[in-house]
Amino acid sequence: MKKELVSLLCCPHCKGNLDLIIESQEDGEIKEGLLKCLCGRTYPIKKFIPRFINSDLYARSFTFEWRKNKKTQLDSANLNQRSQRAFKNRINFELGDLKGKLVLDAGCGCGRYAEVVAESAGTVLGFDLSYAVDVAFENIGLKKNVHLIQADIFNLPFKKATFDFIYSFGVLHHTVDAKKAFMKLTGLLKPRATISIFVYSSYNKGIVYTSNFWRFFTVRMPKRLLYWLSFVSVPLYYLYRLPVIGNIAKMVFVISMEPDWRWRVLDTFDWYSPKFQSKHTHAEVFGWFKEAGLSDVSIFQDEVSMSASKPENN
Repeated sequence: MKKELVSLLCCPHCKGNLDLIIESQEDGEIKEGLLKCLCGRTYPIKKFIPRFINSDLYARSFTFEWRKNKKTQLDSANLNQRSQRAFKNRINFELGDLKGKLVLDAGCGCGRYAEVVAESAGTVLGFDLSYAVDVAFENIGLKKNVHLIQADIFNLPFKKATFDFIYSFGVLHHTVDAKKAFMKLTGLLKPRATISIFVYSSYNKGIVYTSNFWRFFTVRMPKRLLYWLSFVSVPLYYLYRLPVIGNIAKMVFVISMEPDWRWRVLDTFDWYSPKFQSKHTHAEVFGWFKEAGLSDVSIFQDEVSMSASKPENN
């Protein structure tokens, strides 16, 4: 944790300011310590990360997933710009516009998108419910413009109107209530700030029904067993590419169709392992944006992906 992070945080319960107690430091980062509020609550800093929760709760599959795939989707590790391209496809401005902005990564995982923001000279604060935040620290935590915490999206340690830009890609649909989680984020926007989200689509009813059937069993499996079973996607990919039989197979058993076999295994596991996985329509999500009082809604092609801005007088 960097010392300047404390000025961006508050007690998630009373919203009071936090005092920083440093116990040990390493490489210019606070490794162990404590954040203390006047209300009496304390929050530990462990392994460089401020912890505002005691466990990873319903997100344990993501803890397992990102520990197994620390760098699979990280642009700098793979010498490509896949995460950057995905990021750009979900925003309505240039990456250069993030320079000097304070950005919130809601559900940072291994840090793949936070790295994109950091490379664009924005200051990014990433949080995750799971211990994937430790993987993110390994990947990008020492960058000067990156801050990371472990926290619950429904009880965040931030004051209202804090961030210039908020994004949450592939996260809200894995919470207990995607709409409620979205509303929690919108309250953190500064006037004229933008929020962008991506959630799963409910349009393909065949895939929704069959994947729900299989997920009844897979979410109850030991995560290690399910991960190894996800390797079936490696050979099935070639069968699924056949014109007729492939289309039928996709409706019976969904796998990732990523050309890179590592991404394929990761995304297949990601589909079947989370405890919660909701699907949504554009009309439904558009309703969230309108209810939150946001304007200038942009709709993108990536399943259900939208962005909008908070009006000056809201």
